Amino acid sequence: MRTAGLTMNDVWAHRVLRERGVETYRLKGVTAELGVMVESLDLKHRGKEENYRPYLHMTGELRSVTPAEALPFDISQVTYSPGQGEKVDAFYEFDDQQLVVLASKGYFTSGFAVPEQVTGIEWELPATADMLVLAPSGTQIEGDAPVVFTQIHDIGGLEIDLESSGYDLAGYFADHSKDGVPRAEVVVDARGLKARSDAINSLFTEDELGLNTEVKQVVGAPAPEVAPAADGMSAHLQQIEAEIAAEREQYQTERASTEGTTENLYRERVAAALQTAEEQEEPFAPPVPPHEARRDLNRDLDLQLEEQESRRREAKPAPSLDERKRQVAQRAADLDFGEDGEQSLES
Repeated sequence: MRTAGLTMNDVWAHRVLRERGVETYRLKGVTAELGVMVESLDLKHRGKEENYRPYLHMTGELRSVTPAEALPFDISQVTYSPGQGEKVDAFYEFDDQQLVVLASKGYFTSGFAVPEQVTGIEWELPATADMLVLAPSGTQIEGDAPVVFTQIHDIGGLEIDLESSGYDLAGYFADHSKDGVPRAEVVVDARGLKARSDAINSLFTEDELGLNTEVKQVVGAPAPEVAPAADGMSAHLQQIEAEIAAEREQYQTERASTEGTTENLYRERVAAALQTAEEQEEPFAPPVPPHEARRDLNRDLDLQLEEQESRRREAKPAPSLDERKRQVAQRAADLDFGEDGEQSLES
């Protein structure tokens, strides 16, 4: 028998548990299969500590719970109307063989994407649940049926894989190995590129991927489109730095013009005084060439010597009268000697 279900956090579930004399059945850890209407499916990656291992994040709505064994009153399935079921988050882990299949289908190319045909349909996922079954009333009332309250374990983080769910999702991905472009040759986010590079180095070997020599040559060849992307990124960063510098300058200008701020006090009292002092200083003379400097030095030395000599002469005391007489007599003797010499020469 199929019956409509309610969640365990419903107000009626608490009332049923508090009521006495009501026939109820509590079941814990029931193995069941969930019917989940899948709304979205995204390809995600683990962190660096897990080598950026890829996985699928599925979100959907609970539509049914089918226990492995029938519940009391021969209940085989509990159903939920659209919009009434709980939200389900499940995480699908790929095994190593499935990762090899994804790589062979172009996982490392830009065209690789999650297939659309796996969304908008109902999945059957394994889970465990706690259930509370409220027995119908003893009176024969038309439409009277048991009520089932359910609580799914880890409904916000179901861990599933190929073995537990039976779904081989790697087979649903389209083959993009031939029409896709290697990610090293397209403009990608630097963090995404690093994540994929680490994933390549850590998860697979060349033997597992089945790469031939032609693929090695393509991967090893220089990517001419990376340089323009780097140049564009550099120009964009420079533009951002210029905008930040302009904003910083504008902020400092506003602070300097606001009375009472530190910048305003510095501009009015310190910077103004320094600028006035610099304007009053004599301009610095340009440097003199070496040969001109030596010539000017020699000329200065000659002038100093001449000045010292003139001062020495001016400082010499005037001769006395006796000294003057001695000088005159000596001068006369010199003259007489000169005349006697000329007469001796004539004779």
